[in-house]
Amino acid sequence: MEFLSQKGVEFVEKNVRADKAALKELIDMGYQSTPVTIVDGEAVVGFDQIKIMELIGIET
Repeated sequence: MEFLSQKGVEFVEKNVRADKAALKELIDMGYQSTPVTIVDGEAVVGFDQIKIMELIGIET
């Protein structure tokens, strides 16, 4: 979240520890670990800064 904020990227945070619906959504998508970042329907599991930057259109 800090990375996206620093880059000026708007995002929606879903806290799976505090929000059971968010946890169910994550599990239903087939993921069991966090973070998962979804950009235009493509998931990035873990903090892959380079992949996230590519998906949001920021040059590395």
